[in-house]
Amino acid sequence: MASPAAPAQTPGDHTASRSTSHEAEHPHTLRREPTREEKTAEAYAEGHDADIPSSMGYVLDERGEEKRRRSIAHQRRASTARKSTASDTAGADVEKGSPKTTDGEGAGGESSEDENVVWWDGPDDPENPYNWPSWRKVMTCTLISAMTFVTPLASSIFAPGVPELMKEFKSNSPYLASFVVSVYVLGFAAGPLLCAPLSEIYGRTIVYHVCNVAFICFNVGAALSPTLNALIVFRFFAGVFGSCPITNGGGSIADMIRQEKRGAAMSVFSIGPLLGPIVGPVAGGFLSESAGWRWVFWLLVIVSGVLSIVMVIFLKETYAAVILERKVKRLRTETGNPLLRSKLDVGLSSADYFKKGIIRPLKMIAFSPITQIFGLYIAVVYGYLYLMFTSITSVFMLQYGFSAGTAGLAFLGLGVGSMIGVVFFSITSDKYMKKKAAEADAAADAAGTAREGMKPEYRLVSLPAGAFFLPAGLFIYGWTAEYEIHWIVPILGTAVIGVGNLVIFMALQLYLVDAFTVYAASALAANAVVRSVAGAVLPLAGLKMYEDLGVGWGNSVLGFIAAAMVPVPFLIIKYGEYLRKRYDLKDL
Repeated sequence: MASPAAPAQTPGDHTASRSTSHEAEHPHTLRREPTREEKTAEAYAEGHDADIPSSMGYVLDERGEEKRRRSIAHQRRASTARKSTASDTAGADVEKGSPKTTDGEGAGGESSEDENVVWWDGPDDPENPYNWPSWRKVMTCTLISAMTFVTPLASSIFAPGVPELMKEFKSNSPYLASFVVSVYVLGFAAGPLLCAPLSEIYGRTIVYHVCNVAFICFNVGAALSPTLNALIVFRFFAGVFGSCPITNGGGSIADMIRQEKRGAAMSVFSIGPLLGPIVGPVAGGFLSESAGWRWVFWLLVIVSGVLSIVMVIFLKETYAAVILERKVKRLRTETGNPLLRSKLDVGLSSADYFKKGIIRPLKMIAFSPITQIFGLYIAVVYGYLYLMFTSITSVFMLQYGFSAGTAGLAFLGLGVGSMIGVVFFSITSDKYMKKKAAEADAAADAAGTAREGMKPEYRLVSLPAGAFFLPAGLFIYGWTAEYEIHWIVPILGTAVIGVGNLVIFMALQLYLVDAFTVYAASALAANAVVRSVAGAVLPLAGLKMYEDLGVGWGNSVLGFIAAAMVPVPFLIIKYGEYLRKRYDLKDL
């Protein structure tokens, strides 16, 4: 009897198999960084495309894979039962004593299963977001980045109006005054666990639209709030739905732009979550002073409403798995073939996607050392940022006699510092990555082998500088404000804080994307949960700390904690590769 033909190997299978056999013999040996071809081969075997990080789908466990195979086998049996009797009783090859093969199986051709797999129509398929014209990519990135700027801006835009708000609701609790600002960020902790899996089930675009509408509705509720408790509830849910562009925006950019060209787009996209909360109080201070705090929320409704309408008109779906699934449905209707399926379909139900989307980030927080270390670090940084948002207004009003509108201008220091941080990070990171790429090319040419993949640790070259800037800025800001030195000096101190904050944030975010590849969305969601909880909780204790210790020693406490974390970047640069490969997430 003729044996079935072995499946054809994809590019990189030979090198991948050698690497796998070596790892089997030495399970605890530190692996070298896999090449692009090896990553592609591994991803192909796992059922997703390595070149589309946001479209990879989920890697199935044994039970999930068995479930998928049974489903395919059931569909094939149903198809066989519908075949004509003549095909079912096809004659045997008398000389070889074996039945004739059908559908090319056993003859070196593609199996019927392969023929039913739907993929792009060649490398230049216009439906593939990678092949979209540049103007569409720029427009899509601009719209998403704009919404990513607006929703974080809502977190702090009414911070200068909090004193007026507290008077209106007849409350003098400093904790409620802080919480009404930071509860929005608590919504940012819950939102990613909801938005990320929904985008993988229904696509990015529809989730953007639904969340934008909900964001607008809850801001309308905030503007009309009859009580302080109602305002807090509306703020929380506005944060939940406002987290959508932050959660899914990076994936949308990765859907369209290849890794080697993704840095600039990701840098622009990442400005929003940091610059939005900084610009917010500048506009909110004057608006709340002239028109009242409720008009701050009406401004958010107007801006996000206009932007949402533009997104409905111009935004196209970028998520490859959903685009291909729509193509499958269209082809099933056109051909009448019910067995067609997407290459990215791994057989998970919507419930499976949703469950994995929630559980995996939590497992990463619990079991991945890299995620834990970076989560703690960015939680401190993000918590400090929101502590600044809740304290700067009171510090400059009490220490320097600023009005609510003028106090909003004090946030410009953080904004300017963040912009300097973007420029600094982009220049140093890109220069270092190009240098390492040239070295890798030269080494590969000399050895006559494929170029080794770029290590995610290369993204951390700027991190030590950011680690030094952060405590330095805290000390400058704290003690110059304590002794009421000219107001420009503490604002310059906040600018130094902004530089350190942005550099740390960008380095850690890009590292997680490069380090966790197929799990990047889960890693970013885990990171967002940890930092958002810190951003919501730390400001509650911050004002009390300033009240008890003063601005100087209060900021010094924060500075000493940040200084104690300065060694972290150096340790991660040295041992990060070992931790990343030793605690592989496939083992979880």
